[in-house]
Amino acid sequence: MSHRVVELHCIMPIENLPSVYQRGILCHDAASAVAHASVAKQEIQDRRVGKTVPNGMRLHQYANLYFCARNPMLYLRQQEHSALCVIRVNRSVLDLPGVVISDQNAASNWVRFFSYPAGLSMINFDYVFAESWADPDEQTHWRKKAAKCAEALIPNSVHPSYITGFYTCDQQAKQCVEAVIESLNWAVSVTVNSHLFFR
Repeated sequence: MSHRVVELHCIMPIENLPSVYQRGILCHDAASAVAHASVAKQEIQDRRVGKTVPNGMRLHQYANLYFCARNPMLYLRQQEHSALCVIRVNRSVLDLPGVVISDQNAASNWVRFFSYPAGLSMINFDYVFAESWADPDEQTHWRKKAAKCAEALIPNSVHPSYITGFYTCDQQAKQCVEAVIESLNWAVSVTVNSHLFFR
C-alpha cells in the first residue's frame, strides 16, 4: 500500500451524521430507503445505476470511499462546503471481504476494477494526491482528473466503528459537526482542514 494512504474519505452532508452514527456509511441502494441529503450529481448516479463490477455486485451495492477527498467532486461542491464534512475512515476497512478498487471514478467509461490489495498497484497515487489535475495536455488533464477520484468500493456499508473522525472547511463547520457528535456522545475528532476543501 502507498505510504500516502493513511485513511480513506467520504464526502458527507453534516445533516446525515446522526444516520451515519446509527447505520454507518451506506451503499446507494441502502441509503435510498433512509431519509438523507445527497451531494451526488444525478448524471453520475445515472451512469452508476446500471453498472456492475466484473465478478462483483452492482455499483449501487457498494459504499464508495475516496483515497483523497481533495478531488473534482469536492471542488464542484464549493458553494456547499459549509454544510459538508469529510468522514475519515480507517484504512483497515480495505481488509473486509469483497472490497474492490477502482483506478478512477467508478462511473467512468474507462474505469478499471481490481481486487484488493493487488489493485492498489494499479492506481497512480502521484495523480491521486497531486495538488491539481490541471495539465497543458488535454488528455493528461483528463487522466489526472479521473485518477483523483479513484475509489475503494466496500460491499453494502462501512460500519461506524471504522470512522475515526471528520474534516471540515472552517471553524464554523467544525462547530456544527461537534454539536452533532456531542449530542450523539460520539467520541471522534473533528479537524479543520481548509486545504482539503481547496481553501
